[in-house]
Amino acid sequence: MIRRNFITQGLGTAALLTNSGIQFTEANISGNGRVEGYKYDLPQFKKGSRLLFQGDSITDMKWGRNQKDRNHYLGHSYVFLIASRLGVDLPEANLEFFNRGISGNKVSDLRNRWQKDAIDLNPDWLSILIGVNDVSRGERSILNFQKWEEDYRSLLKRSRLENPTLKIVLLDPFILRMTRLSEDDVWKRWRGEIDKLGDIVSRLANDFQAVHIETQKIFDLAAKEVSPEHWIWDGVHPLPQGHELIARNWLQAVIKATNK
Repeated sequence: MIRRNFITQGLGTAALLTNSGIQFTEANISGNGRVEGYKYDLPQFKKGSRLLFQGDSITDMKWGRNQKDRNHYLGHSYVFLIASRLGVDLPEANLEFFNRGISGNKVSDLRNRWQKDAIDLNPDWLSILIGVNDVSRGERSILNFQKWEEDYRSLLKRSRLENPTLKIVLLDPFILRMTRLSEDDVWKRWRGEIDKLGDIVSRLANDFQAVHIETQKIFDLAAKEVSPEHWIWDGVHPLPQGHELIARNWLQAVIKATNK
């Protein structure tokens, strides 16, 4: 049976890997009673690290606003998948996970709520996926890329000023051509602007020594291997396997960054 990982390798060029990187094999029960199905090097986190995930609906996925409700506090996006896997494999690390993605948010919305939903949570790791709403909500106006970068940069500056040792993960916004994005003129505008935002994210990742995940390239490769509809149902929002694709690549990138 062929097992495809869809993992990127290196920071500059995305490459589809099979039978390497994170290995997924038939689960078995180890001597300590733990189910073992995922074979990969473990990331290095200090004990009690707080991991905060910020973004829009792709991150949100209906996380429970009542944090006392532990059935729903992380939602069902890639955040849940990352937390569940690390919770099994690194129980002794006592990691804390926080999902603060909010559906419909743009970079300016993050800026408006950054104190409460980022600074006050005092994370050790900050992961951000944002941008698609800045494109989709700007259909009748030109997206101000300079302002977008200024707003994004201000968030990272504030967080690093508060915590100079903060680790940052930045994910590119992404889309695939289907449904409402099928018309040539619509697709050309959306994809052109998404690519420009990706360039900005790349620049910010370099400036802040952040882990950079080239999510658009990852989905482009995956869509060529199978089909766009397998990963994303409307051109923007991932299906479960799309969230798993993000989670695997997030883990791969963080593992590489922490095990240097």
